[in-house]
Amino acid sequence: MATTQTPGTGTGIRTPGRASIPDRHLRTDRWWLAPTVTVAVLTAFVIYSTWRAFANSDYYAAPYVSPFYSPCLASNCVPMKGGADLQIFGPWWGISPALIVLIFPLGFRLTCYYYRKAYYRGFWAAPPACAVAEPHAKYSGETRFPLILQNIHRYFFYFAVIFAVILSYDAVLGFRNAAGQWGHMGLGTLVLLVNIALIWVYTLSCHSCRHIVGGRLKNFSKHPVRYRMWTWVGKLNARHMALAWASLVSVALADFYVYLVASGAFHDPRFF
Repeated sequence: MATTQTPGTGTGIRTPGRASIPDRHLRTDRWWLAPTVTVAVLTAFVIYSTWRAFANSDYYAAPYVSPFYSPCLASNCVPMKGGADLQIFGPWWGISPALIVLIFPLGFRLTCYYYRKAYYRGFWAAPPACAVAEPHAKYSGETRFPLILQNIHRYFFYFAVIFAVILSYDAVLGFRNAAGQWGHMGLGTLVLLVNIALIWVYTLSCHSCRHIVGGRLKNFSKHPVRYRMWTWVGKLNARHMALAWASLVSVALADFYVYLVASGAFHDPRFF
């Protein structure tokens, strides 16, 4: 396609000296569908998680703890009979403990490389899709405040691993009954197990994890164990987008399941 150079005035793609293409884009497919779905799903998750975070109720149904409120440290989190007393920090002065707990897993997701791409394109149109120009006049990337804070993603990764361990412990506790005795398994146990499995593979598929495992190595042959781990994490990393969405949905469903059981709207079926 022939283009012409025109002096003109403007900013961004209309800057003088750039190829003059009158059309905003030349794509004929439904390029707008992906960012639209992204906006819809992320908005729904934000609305739901905000409601649950401020609810400060119905997040514990022995032996299940909502992932939004774990670790369950407030005094209004009823411990299991015969189990450990989790009442460490008192009633939080009326503040929902989820508002503090969620800082770390949400910080990990918000600074995630894939989620950046998703909400940059979906909400800020930067750009909305490949081969579609963004409408912004200026672009500074992540070199200025507040987007420069995205660089702390690697540190949120360490917190994400800690919370994944805590949620794994919660999933194991799902095999106890309300009296604290082992040998219980209900539908909620499976819900928590699936959720933590997806959270682990999403966390380990992180770009930061891949760099920690195999980064700064000049010769893989001298580090066969790290190379094997790097290869495995690399395979997960190739599916980072799918794992990001799957784990986002699973954590919301796990919380909703605990809410239904804790509120009495649904009875947790037991397998044994």
